[in-house]
Amino acid sequence: MTERRPRKDAARNRAAVLAAADTLFARCQSPEEVTMADVAAAAGVGKGTLFRAFGDRTGLIRALYEARLEPIGKAVEEGPPPLGPTAPPLQRVPALLDAVLCFKLDNRHLALALEQTGSDSPYRTEHYERWHTLLRDLLERIPHPTAGDFTAHALLAATRADLVEYLAGDKRVSREEMRGQLAAFVAGVLGTPPGPDVNCPAPPSGQSVRP
Repeated sequence: MTERRPRKDAARNRAAVLAAADTLFARCQSPEEVTMADVAAAAGVGKGTLFRAFGDRTGLIRALYEARLEPIGKAVEEGPPPLGPTAPPLQRVPALLDAVLCFKLDNRHLALALEQTGSDSPYRTEHYERWHTLLRDLLERIPHPTAGDFTAHALLAATRADLVEYLAGDKRVSREEMRGQLAAFVAGVLGTPPGPDVNCPAPPSGQSVRP
């Protein structure tokens, strides 16, 4: 019992921290506003608990981002078409990019905070490498002269958080306009007509965050 309790407390604290950080990033005006002290206070834990569990602010942001991204990852790995593995590449590529865009729109400040951490290249993060590898492999199954490694990077660049924030914030481009423009861009790259809308399987902001 004496050994189990610390583990239970740590799991409970981790869940509380992720939930508090999720809420703070969803409600903030700018990701720079959210500090470790803010998260600790909202979660009801000490700052030392945060640093022991996540290392630093970047580690906390990365853990929260991965937790929020989990539903899309599951849909891609084992879900039905158009995101799931049984969908043909010409259907799956635009569906995947639409899902990533929806995720960035629903988690603008969190995604922007992760891109702004400056601790490493955004192209070397685990989630980016995962999406790039999947896109590259799908593109290589399409008989098209632009398919390959660079095209996968270029398509993902259209969903960068800083671009999404600029368009949605400064330019006030609506969600549906942005999705339509991305669909048209992807269709132009693939040489296909834009497909139907795809719903992003992300949980509501501030909810369903797993530790």
